[in-house]
Amino acid sequence: MAYDGTDFSGWARQPGRRTVQGSLEEALATQPPGASVPRSVVVAGRTDAGVHAARQVVHVDVEPYDAQPTSRRLTVDARGLPDLDRMRHRWNRLLPPDVRVLAAAPAPNGFDARFSAVRRHYRYQVSDAPWGVEPLRRKDTLAWHRPLNVDALQEASQSLLGLQDFAAYCKQREGATTVRELQRFTWRRVGEHEVHADVSADAFCHSMVRSLVGAVLMVGDGRRDVEWPHRVLDSRQRASSVAPAHGLTLLAIDYPPDDELAARAEQTRAVRDAL
Repeated sequence: MAYDGTDFSGWARQPGRRTVQGSLEEALATQPPGASVPRSVVVAGRTDAGVHAARQVVHVDVEPYDAQPTSRRLTVDARGLPDLDRMRHRWNRLLPPDVRVLAAAPAPNGFDARFSAVRRHYRYQVSDAPWGVEPLRRKDTLAWHRPLNVDALQEASQSLLGLQDFAAYCKQREGATTVRELQRFTWRRVGEHEVHADVSADAFCHSMVRSLVGAVLMVGDGRRDVEWPHRVLDSRQRASSVAPAHGLTLLAIDYPPDDELAARAEQTRAVRDAL
């Protein structure tokens, strides 16, 4: 699925707030007669308020469908599985225009959208143009009113790679680990005034990507030296330079081959419990 996070209070359902999970679950619950109403959805990566997604992944558990449904509006195949192309069209008619279900399929055995994932990929977009951001890009690109040195951005980022405790770059949650493996953190200039950061890890803790980007941007504009982000990491003290949410987009989730999905989910749960 994909969504524009501008007008959402993040992914996770919250009482009295508009969220992506809430919108999706409301659409899924509006089923034709004979269909099972899905339980709560499981998401690959919970995005913060204002963060976008180009390729988010979720799974839902449903009760088996009757091979002979009572309603003609619900069609099933020989295995009793619903016509998911028709269901996808139905869901998208019910969803608001800033959320779309792009594809739907029966999940392989052992699949878990969250725990089977091996890595998540994000992109952060920045404009260092003196006039800010072009109007049509204002919802997905940050205006940074200082010239950025991509070489300095790149050098500062590389010192943060690897399996480390990112407590300094995460919003603390009681009982949650802040140990993550940062696998990629690269910067490139894609236009005269546009810079992209690509960030990949096995998983991210709350606000981690935006905190990393915010710290390194201060190196890129010359206000901090290239060793400063790593000194912050070593201090384990929460960094204050968190980049705004609207420049961040979840691009993709990687999964292992189908026959390794269950083992990956079990391994990830065991590691999280141990930490």
